[in-house]
Amino acid sequence: MKKIFILALMMLGTSVAFAADSEPLKEILKAKDYKEAAQLIEQNLSQLLNSEEKAKAYNKLVELASEKFEKEILTITENQAAEQLGKGKVQPYDTLGFYDAAYTGVMAGLECDKYDQMPNEKGKVKPRYRNLNQPRLERLRLQLVNGGQWAAQNNDADGVLKYWGIYAETAGNPAIFADPKQQDLYVGQVASFAARYALQKQDYERANRYVDVAMQDPEEYKNAISLKMLINEKSLKTAEDTVKFLKQVEGLYAQDNSNDILFSTLSTLYGNMGKKAEAEKLIADKIAQQPDHKLAWALKGQNHMNAGEYDQAIDAYKHGDLNNVIVLTYLGFCLNSKAGNLQTKAERNQLYQESTEYLEKARDLDPYREQANWAYPLYQAYYNLYGDADSRTKKIEKMIGQ
Repeated sequence: MKKIFILALMMLGTSVAFAADSEPLKEILKAKDYKEAAQLIEQNLSQLLNSEEKAKAYNKLVELASEKFEKEILTITENQAAEQLGKGKVQPYDTLGFYDAAYTGVMAGLECDKYDQMPNEKGKVKPRYRNLNQPRLERLRLQLVNGGQWAAQNNDADGVLKYWGIYAETAGNPAIFADPKQQDLYVGQVASFAARYALQKQDYERANRYVDVAMQDPEEYKNAISLKMLINEKSLKTAEDTVKFLKQVEGLYAQDNSNDILFSTLSTLYGNMGKKAEAEKLIADKIAQQPDHKLAWALKGQNHMNAGEYDQAIDAYKHGDLNNVIVLTYLGFCLNSKAGNLQTKAERNQLYQESTEYLEKARDLDPYREQANWAYPLYQAYYNLYGDADSRTKKIEKMIGQ
């Protein structure tokens, strides 16, 4: 019995020795600051024995990044108190290190959670760090909002995408939020800003990821939809891309057929792809549902105008928004085009006179032609009504050349 007991102790000793930290992990755990720990993890990650060691290493990085963060935020808080109370001295602090620690801590926390959720050698998942890290990761992540703003103020587009991008991508992440449905006040707006910065860098894949997050925020949805349409239009390179985009817009419109941005984009896509029947049905259905839908009438007018069907185009445009410069300009153009096909001067002049009224209104609303080039059709109308020597005609003629 004594021998068996000794053997059992030896086996237990072997087990304990096997469970001890590997030398690479020991080196990581000795790190004195988060930058040193991050460097050691990068150098030694492949030498760590298993997912448990990797989770432990990244948890150490979270701890050190949090320490740096708390050190700097304490200085910031003391400075604010000194300024408000007029007592004490304002101390300098490491702004870049503050935001970098917040970012590094969040990224390390995600890696820690990834390995922490992996099955052990017995096939069981026994996470050790999630509950410990969630509150501090949430605190670190929140500071990324200010980090992105600070980067924007310093014209650092890469920094903006670094801070705001990860803030957007971690929305509802269970490694950070105990309740994934917890209210996230800034995520929609921050994700929209991040998407715009990614769009400026022509990084359409990231822009789409961020804008998809923004679309989940009801208050940001309308702006995000508009931005998503722009991102996808900019990123189209092949016919396959266009087909994919069309299906995406069709799917979104099926979910929200009250959205005018989706309606307009879908109509335009149908027109550009030669899907005349689909475009006509889309617009007809909208007008049947909402007879006073001015955008639908304007799009109907545009389709008839492009087909040279000026009578139908004129009628449709007159149902549109007659305070819209583009509608007024196209309406004037269609009236001019119809007038050019008439036989008698009296009939032509009647239409040119009507065209002039709409085009002059467009001119008054948009004197610098920022929304539409109303000058050329107005010149046509003046030329036919008053001749080329008239001062009104000459004034517009000069404008056309500018």
